[in-house]
Amino acid sequence: MLAQTYTYSVVLEEDEDGGFVVDVPALPGCHTEGDTREQAIAMAQDAIAGYVESLLAHNEPIPVESDPSGPVRVTVTVRTDVQTHATAA
Repeated sequence: MLAQTYTYSVVLEEDEDGGFVVDVPALPGCHTEGDTREQAIAMAQDAIAGYVESLLAHNEPIPVESDPSGPVRVTVTVRTDVQTHATAA
């Protein structure tokens, strides 16, 4: 199994209704949330991994944040030998 590690800065904001909203600026459209700060960070790890795996599966470039400098950084390790599967519609 081939794997690559990626680290991204994430932005955590308290939601006015409770919990935390997470944004990953380097990955457009990558957002998630959690009831607690810890859960929000865990959800961010899952969201980032899924985002990167989808890019790999579609042979798209992976955005790399050269110097993640935000107050919260999330690191994920993703399999890079993901196979793409075509399906008939």
